[in-house]
Amino acid sequence: MINAGIIGGAGYTGGELISILLNHPETNISFIHSQSQAGKYVYETHTDLFGETNLQFTGKLNNDVDVLILCVGHGEAKQFLETNNIPAHIKIIDLSQDFRLTGNQQPATRNFIYGLPELNREAIKTAHNIANPGCFATAIQLGLLPLANAGILSEIHTTGITGSTGAGQSLQPTSHFSWRSGNIQAYKTLTHQHLNEIHQSLKQLQPAAINLHFVPWRGDFTRGIFASSVLSYNGTPESAYQLFENHYSGHPFTIISKKAISMKQVVNTNKCIIQLEMENGQLVVHSAIDNLLKGASGQAVQNMNLMFGLEETTGLKLKGTRF
Repeated sequence: MINAGIIGGAGYTGGELISILLNHPETNISFIHSQSQAGKYVYETHTDLFGETNLQFTGKLNNDVDVLILCVGHGEAKQFLETNNIPAHIKIIDLSQDFRLTGNQQPATRNFIYGLPELNREAIKTAHNIANPGCFATAIQLGLLPLANAGILSEIHTTGITGSTGAGQSLQPTSHFSWRSGNIQAYKTLTHQHLNEIHQSLKQLQPAAINLHFVPWRGDFTRGIFASSVLSYNGTPESAYQLFENHYSGHPFTIISKKAISMKQVVNTNKCIIQLEMENGQLVVHSAIDNLLKGASGQAVQNMNLMFGLEETTGLKLKGTRF
């Protein structure tokens, strides 16, 4: 059994992670750390877990674990590792953006691998520390990696819409129900923080320059991401589909569809579903994920499975929301 500790278990990603690991056949949750909720039962915060567990949050660390999964805010993971003496044998999976970029300063004793299995699966298998990708980054990258691998990316225009859980649990003006309901808004136009990691991954496969222009949207729903990338393509729709099917052969969670896709197909799952459309030499790549699962906690467990030599899908065969 893998003994796992969770740091920052009170937020959305922490709650999703607890739910997955409670039902993971090869994992035991040793402790769930939260300074704000210490002493409370987990189900008092994550009410969907009422009747599932009697675990309580703790404000103390326990180093008798095999892996620590950090579900803390951006900037807090780096601070956590600097202020706590974590034994070298404990593996780390970090869901923040602190260690995703190779230029970021990393702890002297820990080298983080970017944890996108469809790009770095073999490196993840032998890694001791994983930087889990961002949610928008995951959806957009999975829609572009086969094209980067073929060396044909140049100018890309991407739009994507995300649910309110992507903003985290802390209340903000744009996460109020009254603001979100029946409303959408573009934000961080052309400046989204995930652009750097997307460029880093694409450059890993295609060193030639790529210009990606991304306009993200806030949607009036709670979870899920739907992204669409538009680019020039000289081949046929059939050849484009062949690129994608070949690239993702053997990757269980990234699925190629020749029919129109919708976000509800992936909500509550660890899947990414991709569909292609083509018109007048323009290829459109649609990709959909659950931002809290394939975009966060589900991918973290996928990485954990690979790090500990388990079947990649262990504990992640989750059913989507049909209606």
